[in-house]
Amino acid sequence: MSLAERFELVLSLLAVIVVLDLAARRLRLPPAAAIVLGGIALALIPQTPPLELDPDLALVLFLPPLIMSSAYFTVWREFRANLRIILQLAVGAVAFTTLVVGVVAHLVVPSLPWAACFALGAIVSPPDAVAAKAVLQGLRLPRRVVVLLEGESLVNDASGLVLFRLAVAASLTGTFNAGEAALSFAGLAIGGTLAGVAFGFAASWLLRRLRDPTLAIIGSLLTAWASYIVADAVGVSGVLSTVACGLVMGWQQHTVLTAATRTYARVVWQVVVFVLESLVFILIGLSLRAVLERLGAAGAGGAAAALALLPGMAAVVAAVILSRFAWIFPAVYLPRWLVPALRRGDPLPPVSVPVVMSWAGMRGVVSLAAALALPAQFPGRDFILVTTFAVILTTVLVQGATLAPLILSLGLGTPRAAPSETLSESAARARMAARQLAAVEARSRNPDGTQRHPRLLEQYGYRARAASRFSEAEADLLVHRHEHFSVVLDAIAAGRAELLRLHRAGEIHDTVLHTLEQELDLEEMSARRLIGEEA
Repeated sequence: MSLAERFELVLSLLAVIVVLDLAARRLRLPPAAAIVLGGIALALIPQTPPLELDPDLALVLFLPPLIMSSAYFTVWREFRANLRIILQLAVGAVAFTTLVVGVVAHLVVPSLPWAACFALGAIVSPPDAVAAKAVLQGLRLPRRVVVLLEGESLVNDASGLVLFRLAVAASLTGTFNAGEAALSFAGLAIGGTLAGVAFGFAASWLLRRLRDPTLAIIGSLLTAWASYIVADAVGVSGVLSTVACGLVMGWQQHTVLTAATRTYARVVWQVVVFVLESLVFILIGLSLRAVLERLGAAGAGGAAAALALLPGMAAVVAAVILSRFAWIFPAVYLPRWLVPALRRGDPLPPVSVPVVMSWAGMRGVVSLAAALALPAQFPGRDFILVTTFAVILTTVLVQGATLAPLILSLGLGTPRAAPSETLSESAARARMAARQLAAVEARSRNPDGTQRHPRLLEQYGYRARAASRFSEAEADLLVHRHEHFSVVLDAIAAGRAELLRLHRAGEIHDTVLHTLEQELDLEEMSARRLIGEEA
């Protein structure tokens, strides 16, 4: 396939993705599951060009920007406050799953060497950041559960990839040293984190000086790949480097970026993340043909060979799912039962919380890329590859599609009140309006007591009084919010219609149209957000 044909194929896949996403929304299915199924359907069509993911390209193309995006919008205080549990999941659960899957794989395929069994365990052990974010999007979960799942998905890829490298090295060399492995793991983790922090501050320093929004956005995209590629090149964890870089940049963005850059960057990154996430899932589906062809080349036809491996694959899939339950339930309850002080500071959660967290273990592109990266002469490579594919399909299609009904059936699908130790949105808005009014008053007052900007003072005074009243009587006024902003939206629509009429009549220039239209767009987005609608 020529480069032009490959480009045309990517364009065709993007068009298919749009159709599948629209169908998923209409059918109320997780978009990730619908896109994977669409990719499988395309793979089974004989006229579809053969396509196989290059593992190195898949990791370096998809992983850095998607991890950067997740880390960038991670709330650092919540991440730090839950770091103990996140590490229990990202390191403990990954290592435990690797062990369980390795033992089960050796039981069902005794001819497979132990090191190869543990390589399979390391491949399928980390829940995928891309899959987790795609499936959790739009689900109403308690805030802490979301923090834990997203925080885990940011860190566990590094754990899984390190264990994978150690298992592959042990299989190829026939030796394994636990002490050296632990030191290697610590060095990769610490080095990657330090490299990411350095990249984050360096990128923030640079973005502060790139006042042009276009250049700043390009710089932020390049930073995602640079933090991963450079860290990987110097022998530390590229994943943790990107995570640390994203956390630093997310913390610094409020003082580093201009208002225009923040607004435009959010839109650009949303498009980039959507395209990359969708391509990941449809490429996973399209990889089915390559997997079946590989099995067919190894002996019988691909489908027949896959059926022959089905019992072993089913056992490994069950081990992947059940080992997460076996780790999370004791990790949630045992420390609190054994340490009363911990239980007082962090009470026992309802059983529904560990159930949902255990079920939300979707695998994705990292597992598939790791399996494809196995050397051709690696023992049991075909079994490992097809089993990895089965794990990804089962977790994305079955667990991903049933996660929302499970959440609702367990009563976790209702919005929770904001933590009592933080201000509500209305209270914060009142504080901000009061400070704005004070700034205007200070700049407006003349030495003789008169006002230089009386109309501005009146405007900000009204905002401050309105915000204060709403904060004090929020519960009573909420019932009127929808009606209020519905009127605002009608006014915006009327203004937009008049603006377009003036433009069509040739009474205003295009630059005036774009300027005023942008103001109306921002007003509409704000109004729709306040009444809970999508802009």
